[in-house]
Amino acid sequence: MEKRVTFNNLWIAAAFIAPQLFLVFTFFYWPTGQALYWSLTLEPPFGGGNQFVGLQNFKAVFADPHYWDSVIRSVIFAITVTLLSVGFAAVLALFADRNLRGHQLYKFLYFLPYAVPAAAVGLAFRFTFTPEAGFLGALNHLHPGLWDPTRNGWQALLQIILGQSWKMAGYNFIFLLAALQSVPRPVIEAAAMDGAGVLRRMREIQLPLITPTFFFLFVINITDSFVDSFGMIDVTTKGGPSRATELMVYKIYLDGFESKDYSLAAAQSIILMLLIVVMTVLQFRFVERRVHYS
Repeated sequence: MEKRVTFNNLWIAAAFIAPQLFLVFTFFYWPTGQALYWSLTLEPPFGGGNQFVGLQNFKAVFADPHYWDSVIRSVIFAITVTLLSVGFAAVLALFADRNLRGHQLYKFLYFLPYAVPAAAVGLAFRFTFTPEAGFLGALNHLHPGLWDPTRNGWQALLQIILGQSWKMAGYNFIFLLAALQSVPRPVIEAAAMDGAGVLRRMREIQLPLITPTFFFLFVINITDSFVDSFGMIDVTTKGGPSRATELMVYKIYLDGFESKDYSLAAAQSIILMLLIVVMTVLQFRFVERRVHYS
């Protein structure tokens, strides 16, 4: 007969989980409830209390063509950043896992970008890719106007995509390296003895065995790309040129803090949260099918 260990002192258990519940309530449920309340109400211009308006704020958001543009740009930004950062981190992790000479220094340097604040990364990429004297300035001397993110919207979007991908690659590198190091070495050595080359071992053994880590990183990176791009945009492009880099999170800031329309910004934040939930559900519905857990 199986015996189960029981814990009867509920006060001690409550004392351990109370701090976590307090943090979750304070920094998630309470702000979410406030945003939902603001999204269903309207504050008069001169104060006097909020008036319940139902779904009027959501109708105003959906009727704004600029908002739909920001949704499309945000989805493109999130998917592209995720693919670039995870792919680049996988290449770095595969090289670092081979324990080449100086691999400890490489591991530190590869992770370092994630420790840099987003605003600092945006400032660095702003100077690096400036059309006058930046990294691509030489191309402009040969072909004037070839690179100018201050005027070309797609180039500005590409600039912040590269900056966010560079920053997130360090985060993804740590997880992928840990996953690669958990792959049993006897399996890799047996494949090598059977004549499998380095690339074949990577493709047929190592990468398939770490698909759960890939799936985890896809979910985390897409969520992070939707909500953690504000600092990069604010320092680099400020949503320009011509709203080309005005993603959903930055539009919330512009409408809420610049235009002082808190109700409209709250409605947009609720929509952003629901979009992230939908993207996560889609990943669990379709991407997880390709994950090998055993």
